[in-house]
Amino acid sequence: MELKIFDVEHGACALLTCDNGTRLMIDCGHNGDTGWRPGRYLRDQGISRLEMLAITNYDEDHVSGLPDLLENVDVEWLWRNRSVTPDTIRQLKSEDGLGRGIETLVGMTSSYSGGTEATPSTFLGVERQAFYNDYPEFDDENNLSMVVHLWIAGINFLFPGDLESSGWKALLRQPGFQKVVSETHVLIASHHGRENGICTDVFDNYGCKPFYVVISDKGYMYDTQRTVPYYRSKARGGPFRGETRHVLTTRNDGRIAFVFQNGQWWPQ
Repeated sequence: MELKIFDVEHGACALLTCDNGTRLMIDCGHNGDTGWRPGRYLRDQGISRLEMLAITNYDEDHVSGLPDLLENVDVEWLWRNRSVTPDTIRQLKSEDGLGRGIETLVGMTSSYSGGTEATPSTFLGVERQAFYNDYPEFDDENNLSMVVHLWIAGINFLFPGDLESSGWKALLRQPGFQKVVSETHVLIASHHGRENGICTDVFDNYGCKPFYVVISDKGYMYDTQRTVPYYRSKARGGPFRGETRHVLTTRNDGRIAFVFQNGQWWPQ
């Protein structure tokens, strides 16, 4: 079993491959500098089908590779924050305009399921949960992010999309979400490591102490992006490519993979 987190600049794309050959992709951004796109990557690997695609956030950088993905592979289930209708997505994006990825996603939502039909046995050795704030309790894309929790062979991964502090605090009213946060082993930093994705309560009041924090981004673009020291202070750390690391970044480390084998796990 393997979880890959791809280098898609200020975007997001990860792929979980289970022992029974089923696959779950979380977001489907692309890399404009290298030309890497998720659909072509899967096709080149001889993969023609995804059992599920999870979309954590309704911003273009999370779905910019979606047209390419659908051109190259079949997607069985779409998993997303279903309180946000296609019309609402269009409304939310009206100020900035719909990118090609978001427009493709809007088209998908009318014919694809929310993903509940996929049974737990679909992804062997994996348990999954989603948490999200409902529209119109929040009316911005970031705080409507779907937080994906994956329990992979006993290791807990949390993908919070672009959730901001107020969205974190709203979800933390749920005991189930509090439990997931406290048991997280690998945290994907919200909003590509920017400061507005940090909720100090997660660490200070709910006991989140991951081994690793992973940041999916490119070179520094925003002052609020310089959060590595903060995340380093909150992580336990562990081995990575011959050294001890606390924070892993796609901008420096490229593609990051977590491997699960014989009761052990490690990043590489």
